[in-house]
Amino acid sequence: MREHMSDGGFKLMRLAMKAVDRIHPHVPQKAASFGIQSGMTVVDYGCGPGRYTMEFAGLVGEGGRVLAVDLVALALEETKGKALTLGYGNVTTYLAVGYDSGIPDKTADRVLAIDMFHFVQEPAAFLKELWRIAKDDGKLILSGGHQSRATIKRNLAKSDLWAIADERRGLIVCRKAVH
Repeated sequence: MREHMSDGGFKLMRLAMKAVDRIHPHVPQKAASFGIQSGMTVVDYGCGPGRYTMEFAGLVGEGGRVLAVDLVALALEETKGKALTLGYGNVTTYLAVGYDSGIPDKTADRVLAIDMFHFVQEPAAFLKELWRIAKDDGKLILSGGHQSRATIKRNLAKSDLWAIADERRGLIVCRKAVH
């Protein structure tokens, strides 16, 4: 399965992210643009080393929750360690198995898939899982990373589960489609 990254691949990705963050520290500003509020439950799907997870934990506050999901156990260990170091008791990690996150139905106010959608081999199955874990009024925020906006929009349309509510530079915000 292409979605699964080796520990070595994860370490290289983490190193690249650190370099980018030093040159262009954009994560706090980008996270603040997602409409996350105190008390929300937010899913950081494909959390990697937890760059966004920690920002989300601060935004939702003690009354909110951040559920960090990844396919790489090492990523979750690092995310959990950062949360403990920073004193965020509102972060829970989930090791995904295929497209099953293990998160209960209709849990999330926001589901974020930031810079990871290009790894997904079966977009319909992935989008179905995100639909399942989002509340009825929940939103999905996608950032394509290394994938064109047209490809993302095609995959959203094929899934028939998500309707585009807003498009911004680098982001597509979706709501659940009415069936």
